[in-house]
Amino acid sequence: MYSAAAAASPPRRDFISVTLSPEEAVGAGGYNNSKAWRRRSCWRKWKQLSRLQRSVILFLFAFLAVCGVISYTTLGEPWKSLTNKSLDDQRTEPEVPGLKLANPAVLPAPRKADANLGDYPELPPQKQPKIPHVRRGPPNLQIKPPWRDVRLKTQHDASKVLEEPVQSDKEDKTEKSVISWRGAVIEPDQSTEPPSSKIKEPEKPSSMEVESQKEPGKGLEPGAVFPFAVPINERQMAVIEAFRHAWKGYKDFAWGHDELKPLSKSYSEWFGLGLTLIDALDTMWILGLKEEFEEARKWVADHLVFDKNVDVNLFESTIRILGGLLSTYHLSGDSLFLEKAKDIGNRLMPAFNTPSKVPYSDVNIGRGTAHPPRWTSDSTVAEVTSIQLEFRELSRLTGDEKFQKAADDVMKHVHTLSGKNDGLVPMFINTNSGQFTHLGVYTLGARADSYYEYLLKQWIQGGKKENELLEDYVRAIEGVKKHLLQRSQPKQLTFVGELAHGHFSAKMDHLVCFLPGTLALGAHNGLTADHMKLAEALIETCHQMYVQVETGLSPEIVHFNLHAQKGHKDVEIKPADRHNLLRPETVESLFYMYRFTGDKKYQDWGWEILQNFNKYTRVPTGGYTSINNVQNPSNPEPRDKMESFFLGETLKYMFLLFSDDIDLINLDKYVFNTEAHPLPIWMPA
Repeated sequence: MYSAAAAASPPRRDFISVTLSPEEAVGAGGYNNSKAWRRRSCWRKWKQLSRLQRSVILFLFAFLAVCGVISYTTLGEPWKSLTNKSLDDQRTEPEVPGLKLANPAVLPAPRKADANLGDYPELPPQKQPKIPHVRRGPPNLQIKPPWRDVRLKTQHDASKVLEEPVQSDKEDKTEKSVISWRGAVIEPDQSTEPPSSKIKEPEKPSSMEVESQKEPGKGLEPGAVFPFAVPINERQMAVIEAFRHAWKGYKDFAWGHDELKPLSKSYSEWFGLGLTLIDALDTMWILGLKEEFEEARKWVADHLVFDKNVDVNLFESTIRILGGLLSTYHLSGDSLFLEKAKDIGNRLMPAFNTPSKVPYSDVNIGRGTAHPPRWTSDSTVAEVTSIQLEFRELSRLTGDEKFQKAADDVMKHVHTLSGKNDGLVPMFINTNSGQFTHLGVYTLGARADSYYEYLLKQWIQGGKKENELLEDYVRAIEGVKKHLLQRSQPKQLTFVGELAHGHFSAKMDHLVCFLPGTLALGAHNGLTADHMKLAEALIETCHQMYVQVETGLSPEIVHFNLHAQKGHKDVEIKPADRHNLLRPETVESLFYMYRFTGDKKYQDWGWEILQNFNKYTRVPTGGYTSINNVQNPSNPEPRDKMESFFLGETLKYMFLLFSDDIDLINLDKYVFNTEAHPLPIWMPA
């Protein structure tokens, strides 16, 4: 119950409101429109603002000032360059058709499509696709990054992905005339001497290029890049979907590690250097996968460290890591990748500290020591002769000749060795004596394959001046014809066998399927026409290594029947050889064959392989797995491992195979290393 005092009403308060008219305010000495009065009034209002409000206003003014400065520098340089260019155009014809390179001191600008490629009249041009080819267009167009906003969901049914509309197709139609991305053209008359130590570091991209092309990611400085001249087709879209599915598994379960184990949703380590990620960098750039490239680049910038107490294989580290970083640098123009390449290149150099200068197989990149395998003092011939493209290019970019000298010394030494058989080399070489070992065994498969590949590719890379390399290559191909070629029964397939102490073996590794593409590349660069005929015969054999198997996937090794037997195919598979590791060699050769002939059957064969990869090796939760048994479609026995080269090579070559754009990695401007990383063909200074 309330008391009387509590219930009493509160005391009443009275207020008086006074309004002053403008005239009264003036008369009272208030506002008089003088400058002094206005300054006092503004200052009073400023002081009445809170500290937060004043800070926000000051920040906005500072931001606008910075934007003004940036706009002035950004717009001023292009206006100045355009003005200068218009004046120059009145005097002379432009040497570079509208393309400014990220590293003009290193890579000369690409020439026009109809430019003279040198004094080699026998050099056949790359085969034009049978569909109308859209030529690169007029100069002076602003170069844009190749990223396309392709929003694909990871689905198990690739056909659903193929039906998804791609916004970039419309954009591509407006960009068909944009100049092709950076590269070098073959010049037969240039010097291939080791680069002088006086060569300067590659120049940075101009500020205009950096600002206009920095879209792909923080700190990214792409060079002149390619938009797609020919719209992406359905088969290429299927490759993009397959890559994204594989990348999803790697990102979810193995991020930053060497290889994905898709079934157990885990990872395996070899060197602990993110092999799959580095191997896939240039693939993502070529496929135009912006988001994936951005996140991979960030990992390289933040987490890729080579100062580790770990043994790495010289060959594998060179072709996958050094080659991948150099290739990505050339495609993107981002100096981050060049700096990482220099770091790993320097750390691999102790491998060459041997009595014979034939490098050891293993290097501890943290301690700076090198050694042969524990069980032998031998290195394989393929390992020591398939690092040259990368080390030579590293010297050209850095101006430090030590890399090229070490690699070239190996080739010069091997060139002089005895123990060859009509150009064919044994599989092993001793790092102490520098001599071949295990004489009398010759193969184009494991331990020797890429020696032959790099003979031709070094000759192409260096401008076709190093005749010893070409002589060794041509002699070796003649040795293959003389000693290793046979025909199978019943289809009369031409295959490459092995020779052991005079005895022929009808055994052929899937690795040998690199040879048709290499032969075709040599024929394209002026070698005899019979090289292309042999390439056509061998690619048919490699195709049959797929189609004669129950899953449509090739085993690691096959044996061919030399005598017709009722009920037997040409291809026989032993239980120990029936695994498939998602290898790229056949797809690689299909790419070369289609690029040089335009025959659509090579695209069809590649499409069949991709479909069978999806059918028998795709893991629903992400990734693809190698399998143990290509002869059992109901149970191919997955091995729970996705090799890094599936993303670095197999899918990259698939995408290029299905493209009708010859400028998408133009083979007159780029040469692939043995891990499918494109490096530029050298131009004269």
